[in-house]
Amino acid sequence: MRKLGIDYGDVRVGLAITDALQITAQGLETVNCNGNDKILLKRLDEIMAEYEIDTIVVGMPLNLKGEQTSRAEKTNQLIHKLKIGYI
Repeated sequence: MRKLGIDYGDVRVGLAITDALQITAQGLETVNCNGNDKILLKRLDEIMAEYEIDTIVVGMPLNLKGEQTSRAEKTNQLIHKLKIGYI
């Protein structure tokens, strides 16, 4: 089983994945979705089918005080979409 990391941005989304032993993580790819979550979710479906992913980790944008930024609301919306589609 592997873990998938997501760095969610407006235009591009960075994906990283652990090795099979979950010792290291490497960058997997960058998805150019231009704000269209359907493109991202489709690609995530393909990745989920290809790799045995047991955990998805989404980076939460925080400011230096540890508080959520304005970008955090969009990230929370993505997390909600992932929960509906994958859990």
